[in-house]
Amino acid sequence: MSRGKPQRHGDTEDRKEGALPPSLNDLTGMVVDCAFAVHSTLGAGLLESLYETCLEHELRKRRLHVRRQVVVPVVYDGLRFEEGFRVDLLVEDAIIVEVKAVERLLPIHDAQLLTYLKLTAKRVGLLINFNVPRIKDGLKRLVH
Repeated sequence: MSRGKPQRHGDTEDRKEGALPPSLNDLTGMVVDCAFAVHSTLGAGLLESLYETCLEHELRKRRLHVRRQVVVPVVYDGLRFEEGFRVDLLVEDAIIVEVKAVERLLPIHDAQLLTYLKLTAKRVGLLINFNVPRIKDGLKRLVH
């Protein structure tokens, strides 16, 4: 039994690719802070598109580069399909943010974000469900 740092199964920071750089963790924290700001002002029960727009605004207020509804093509069998999918928000060309306004996050939402991370070669994604009484209950960070 090792006397060093205990292994934490399921901890995405301990993957073979190595820990995330502190700058990426800091950026993720800024996105979460912005989500808190939006949720504390608007609360739950609104449309996903409104939360997405307001979150984009909060991120821009912090002088972050944000692109909304980014089309990511999919290549299949040598063919390029532009209608592959759209990322809700891409922050600093590093973090994919998927905005939800659902009763609860489901495994399919995780699968969706993990696929987006894989196809874009991004490491970190955030699922943010605004349809919750406390925003911390609607946050999920995934690392690929």
